[in-house]
Order: sequence, then structure tokens, then C-alpha cells
Amino acid sequence: MKLLITGANGFLGQHLALHMHNKLYDIYPVSRGVKRIPIAEIPYYQLELTDKQAVLNFVDQIKPDCIIHTAAMSKPDECFYNQAECILQNVTATEFLLEAAKQVSARFVYVSTDFIYGEGGPHSENAIPNPLNFYGETKLMAENLVKTSGLRHNIIRPVFIYGAHWDGMRPSFIQWVKLNLETNKKIKVVTDQLRTATYVGDICKGIELLLQHETNEDFHFAGSDILSPYEMAVLVAKVVGLNKDLIEPVTADSFPEIVRRAKKSGLKIEKAIDILGYQPLSFEEGVRLSFS
Repeated sequence: MKLLITGANGFLGQHLALHMHNKLYDIYPVSRGVKRIPIAEIPYYQLELTDKQAVLNFVDQIKPDCIIHTAAMSKPDECFYNQAECILQNVTATEFLLEAAKQVSARFVYVSTDFIYGEGGPHSENAIPNPLNFYGETKLMAENLVKTSGLRHNIIRPVFIYGAHWDGMRPSFIQWVKLNLETNKKIKVVTDQLRTATYVGDICKGIELLLQHETNEDFHFAGSDILSPYEMAVLVAKVVGLNKDLIEPVTADSFPEIVRRAKKSGLKIEKAIDILGYQPLSFEEGVRLSFS
């Protein structure tokens, strides 16, 4: 099976390219700029997703069986300040990829986010969307494009992705905690937000399971534990053997934010478990693997 993976220089994109390469899929990872995946055997192709003709030409050339679209402008604050660019990266680029997918009748797997929902999580796949910020709005716009495309498609939604980190990759929350504690720096972490943090390896396995099923369903690929960022940070300290007393519990009011974020978020995963056999690790297990 030929897989075109967008966002291949990103956190999820790099992990997914490595996972699918190891599973012997014929992969075509694409992204902007020079290759940041630190494994020579993994191929890489530069592609500007906002260049319609370049996208149409590339997809027509390789004729993938499936396009897995992980690329996005994903920092909510940046999306708020640069709304035109956010629309271009998150909505227009998706539109171009969908048009290209139609040319070759490719399946389309779109990686969305829990940010399409509002408060009151964890949310199921049939919860009514209610994005609280512009980033969530653009991801929902892209979801709607996928759903009305007429293609074989799936939408998957992770939450608060974490996992192993290497050079050329943006660190996740757990690396931030570890780095600060290693240098005996005190950190403030919120107690009044809840998330079902997702181990990146679980997302990769979930996508692999998805490719083995012929279904147009949406699925949530999240973790099984509902934790506050403070609880996550304490578990990181435990796993790596550092001083948890450096972690100060605070409320979200301690960090005035430009954009609104849900206090109680997270996603329900029963559908993915029942239909796909998705089995996520506990947060503690995921952290251990991330630092092993």
C-alpha cells in the first residue's frame, strides 16, 4: 500500500513515517523545508501544500492508495494572530489535497483535534462540535471538507500528543517537564484542566489498524487516563526519578491566555476499541517508553 504522509517534519509526522516504514509500507513523507527525520533509509519529499499545482502534480505522479494528512498550523495563539495564514495552512491545503486525492481515487485520513469541541469532555465521536478558538474552527472547516468530498475517508482526533523526542523535532510537554526538573528549575503546572493525553505510538498503531478496515467512520485516538497537566508532570517526575516538589500546582488563571481553551476536554475511545481493537497505553507506560 502506498501512503502519502503530510507534515513529515512534524512531531506526529516523523513518528508516523518511522512506524509505517518499519511496517514495510511504501511511504512518501512530504513536508516543507529540508528533511528532519533522522533516519537515512526513510524517503522524504519537499512539497508546499498551499501550492495547488504542485500538490496535484505530486499526487498524480505517485498515485498513493491513501493520503494521511497530519500537517497543520497547530499553535492556537499563532492561529489567532495569523488567521489568514491559518486558513491557508489548515483549510486551503486540505482542499488541494482532497482534489488531488479525487484524481487518483485515494483514501483520505485526516488528523484533526479535540479542539473542535468545547467544554464538557471527554467527548464521543458524535458530540456536537463547538470550537472555542480559531484553530479549532479551522480544523472543523477542514473536517467538513473531508466529509463532503465523496472520497473514502476517516477523521481521527488525538489529544495533547506526547512521546519520544529527537533532534529536529519540537519537544512535547513531557520533555519540557523533564528538562526543567533536571536543571532544578521550579515549574507551575495547572490542576484545573483535564486531558486524555495521547502517546504518539498509540496514534501510529491506531492509524495502522484503521488502514486494515474499510470504513468511513471517525475515530478518537486518545489515552485511557483522564489527568490534569499537574498530575501528568508529577508522573513524569516519578518515571524519570526527579524532584516532584519543584512542580507547583496552580490554576489556569495563573496563565492569562490570548485564546480560550477548554478546562475539561479529552476524548472517549470506546468506538476505536470496539471496532478497530485500539488499545492505548496508560500515561505512565507511555512516558516510560518515551524516555527508554
